[in-house]
Amino acid sequence: MKALIRIRISAHDSHYGGNLVDGAKMLQLFGDVATELLIRSDGDEGLFVAYDNVEFVGPVYAGDYIEAIGEIQKVGNTSRNMTFAAYKVIQARPDLNDSAAEVLEVPQLVCKASGTCVVPKGKQRLKQEAQGGQ
Repeated sequence: MKALIRIRISAHDSHYGGNLVDGAKMLQLFGDVATELLIRSDGDEGLFVAYDNVEFVGPVYAGDYIEAIGEIQKVGNTSRNMTFAAYKVIQARPDLNDSAAEVLEVPQLVCKASGTCVVPKGKQRLKQEAQGGQ
């Protein structure tokens, strides 16, 4: 199962000089993707327990458009192991003028991660419904 969201990074999200965005913004997006995956798989938001790995591989600036993608890799009794990737698909071009941007021919990977979420057994509504409420 996969989920994807696309957002435009606002000037409010920039934290450093040159409108550079804090890497924590990508983790926030991954959290939103994980929540959607859990709702789709279990009917509950669940809890994000831990990241196993996070790699920031490219810069993100205010005005960029980011696609965050997640996928459930492994399902345990209550745990869901997931992988995530964030790609820049549109790039702000302040070097040309203050409102210039361009669609990237090839999306640029800016962050990747893996982590574990948990949905307690009593909250796994969709599985229970599929089994007749058991």
